[in-house]
Amino acid sequence: MTDEIKNTLVVIPHQPGCYLFLDENGIALYVGKAKDLKKRVSSYFNKNHEHSKTRILVRKIRQIKYIVVNSEEDTFLLENNLIKQLKPRYNVMLKDDKSYPFIVVKNEYFPRVYKTRNVVKDGSKYFGPYTSIQSVNTLLEIFRKVYKIRTCQLDLTPENIAAEKFKICLKYHIKRCEGPCEARQSLSKYNKNIEEILEILKGNVNIIEAQIHEKMQFLAHQLRFEEAHRLKEKLLLIRNFREKSQVVSNINYNMDVFSIEEDENSAYINYLHVISGAVTQAYTFEYKKKLDESLEELLGMGIVEMRQRFGSKTKEIIVPLIPELKLPEVEFTIPQRGEKRKLLSLSEKNVKQYKVDKLKKAEMLNPKQQVTRILTGVQNDLQLKEIPWHIECFDNSNIQGTNPVAACVVFKKAKPSKKDYRHYNVKSVTGPDDFASMCEIVERRYSRLLNEDAPLPQLIVIDGGKGQLHAAAKSLQKIGLYGKVAVIGIAKRLEEIYFPDDPVPLYIDKNSETLKLIQQARNEAHRFGITFHRKKRSMSQIRSELDQVKGIGPDTKKKLLTHFKSIKQIKEASNEEIVSLIGKSKGEIIRKWIQG
Repeated sequence: MTDEIKNTLVVIPHQPGCYLFLDENGIALYVGKAKDLKKRVSSYFNKNHEHSKTRILVRKIRQIKYIVVNSEEDTFLLENNLIKQLKPRYNVMLKDDKSYPFIVVKNEYFPRVYKTRNVVKDGSKYFGPYTSIQSVNTLLEIFRKVYKIRTCQLDLTPENIAAEKFKICLKYHIKRCEGPCEARQSLSKYNKNIEEILEILKGNVNIIEAQIHEKMQFLAHQLRFEEAHRLKEKLLLIRNFREKSQVVSNINYNMDVFSIEEDENSAYINYLHVISGAVTQAYTFEYKKKLDESLEELLGMGIVEMRQRFGSKTKEIIVPLIPELKLPEVEFTIPQRGEKRKLLSLSEKNVKQYKVDKLKKAEMLNPKQQVTRILTGVQNDLQLKEIPWHIECFDNSNIQGTNPVAACVVFKKAKPSKKDYRHYNVKSVTGPDDFASMCEIVERRYSRLLNEDAPLPQLIVIDGGKGQLHAAAKSLQKIGLYGKVAVIGIAKRLEEIYFPDDPVPLYIDKNSETLKLIQQARNEAHRFGITFHRKKRSMSQIRSELDQVKGIGPDTKKKLLTHFKSIKQIKEASNEEIVSLIGKSKGEIIRKWIQG
């Protein structure tokens, strides 16, 4: 596995989309689809494959590309387009080359509504494509049952109907058609039904939902529960499968789609090539900025380069902004809604993903870059004077006032520095007084650092709200560090951040890296403190029990506890084992103590 593949597997997102495996010459070996790109693509490289063809494919892979989409349905459509366009060696090719089905409302008198795989420019309205033929058949069946639309291919012009050229068929007698062929249904009433069907196909299922609900109630009152349940299942199918694709459109157009993102040093441009309404190419690339180039200038350069590379001659280019570029007989469009806006949104989604993945890869190769970015974010969010390369966090632990202890954990360059962790036994406080305990521990910690001339942190984090923070600030003031070292408190309930002189807390975005780092330090301090507290409590219980045994000194106790680990195991041990460890006379003392 190459380094490039390893890095791609780390950053590839948990999103639906399609992936392309390329060989050393950049030729597509395989196109696949996935609900979760990261899981699916990683599976090729983290297990042994039974089939030899799959093993050979994996050995040949030198580069992985991927395109994110909005829904699982779109992965089917995009995969279909890419396979037809690229003809990868390891993909199964459909001999009939069928496309996904549409539903057409035919442009004719008394319009028919039926499924088709051929989109024809004849004024008819097309909806889809659908990845599930079941959903198409369900929609058509409901239209025919509820609206009684015709299924015959008769030419129902007003002249033919007036001339009585047609006779009603069986569909009329079984109440699946209203008989427009014999003028038993007017064109206006028929077209009213068609209008409702068009609304449903656009996704507005509330009309048919009301009708089906009424029918379900009727069937339920008649105790026809099975029929009512079947009707409910059909309604659920319409809701689940009626999703408009963004990678295939029923509008038969050719165009290029571009979007652009930037950071301080680079611009990222995504290119989608659309042929007959279908996305057939998707490519994202980066420009390193040299001067103070504008987005309009960079986008213009990218458009020229991509159209030359892929030989595109389309007459329309969809863009988020008008570039500094003039092309003969080419129109630039900034869409606000509709099909073209959805294609631009898909392009923008991919360019943003590329930018995020590029940043992650760069940080993998240069971890210092990631640390600097995270800590600069902490500095900005907390409005600190300097970057907090060194952070210390304090937490108190006691249960009902017993064995009060405290913990100090240290983070250096945003990572735990466990060798610098410290435990503290609270000495001057009696009972469960967290504020007084915090006062003592903070004073002890930083008095010692000052005396030893040791490095001080740039940020102190106190686990607790205003009370604990005020106690810590009081101690810092006493030893002359208040104002020189930043100190904050983090309250558990709402994760709000408190500052010593500000009664109003700061609420940081729960997904921000700043809050995550502060939470990590707080959680680590709590873990470290509670572990020490449990150990101390356990040892005090052990000591109190062994201390009752007269004639057993500290060295003997240590031998017993080191060997048997607990009082329980000492009591369960044989007399011979104890005697061999501590001698006959002391073994007799322990035997009598065990027997009570």
